[in-house]
Amino acid sequence: MRIDAHHHLWDLAVRDQPWTRDLPALRRTFTAEDVRPALDRNAIDATVVVQTIAVPEETPELLALAAEDPHVRAVVGWTSLTDPGIADRLAELRERPGGSTLVGIRHGIQDEADPDWAARPDVRRGIAAVGAAGLVYDLLVRPDQLAAAVRTVRALPEVRFVLDHAGNPVVGDGEAESGGLETGGLETGGLESGGLESGGLGVGGLEAWSRLLTELADAPNVAVKLSGLVTRTAEAPADELRPYADHLLATIGPDRLMYGSDWPVCLLAAGYDDVLTLAETLTGALSTDEREAVFGTTAARWYGIGPTA
Repeated sequence: MRIDAHHHLWDLAVRDQPWTRDLPALRRTFTAEDVRPALDRNAIDATVVVQTIAVPEETPELLALAAEDPHVRAVVGWTSLTDPGIADRLAELRERPGGSTLVGIRHGIQDEADPDWAARPDVRRGIAAVGAAGLVYDLLVRPDQLAAAVRTVRALPEVRFVLDHAGNPVVGDGEAESGGLETGGLETGGLESGGLESGGLGVGGLEAWSRLLTELADAPNVAVKLSGLVTRTAEAPADELRPYADHLLATIGPDRLMYGSDWPVCLLAAGYDDVLTLAETLTGALSTDEREAVFGTTAARWYGIGPTA
């Protein structure tokens, strides 16, 4: 089973997406029907649709879609992590139409100013409640927040985590050009926690990122998405991303690495087919079983996605 473990959908007639206002390529509605030809063309059996905006109304809409759509098999939604009643909110979501497709929760930590936001006690209590509900927590962080994310993963071994977009590393000279949902507010200040220093390449550089991902790989309760990176490259994405992909494969390994298109955000740099081809190129040296893990079985196992009918 081939799975796209990360994409988005939104309808501007239903709700504005303020982060798209300066991104003409994304300033329109993107529906499941828009992406379906690419899914069919590339033999994608199932997808995970991921929240885009921190409002309570969006997740029930995505759940209802998943209940009807032949491709959308899982939803990573949103609810406030600091709500004292988060357990009740999660239970309510599961009672809604399509509630059985809720597999995880995500908050845009990257939009929080505090580099240690993920390590706050009230946030950790919320993440623990997500895990107690049997759900995965997706981490969306800036490079300067990655150290706090690593500490939180270690502090909550009972929770299953997925690191979105490999932690949004700064790739080459593209740190200020990627913009958009998954990279908004990118900051490259120094690492201030956990005794980790950024070295000479800045907080998001390859050296610092590699060290943090090596630390993260020691925690068995975390997987990583090979997603959202093409928008961080310039003219030679395969060459620029090769060191990052190689490090992920050497540390996290195929059994904890999952492919995601990040469609339609990927359209800022490349079409759906091109993003998939890039991921296949970066994993071309893997065995058949290892490639099946990256492009399907890791996501199926981590998110609990059963075989298609």
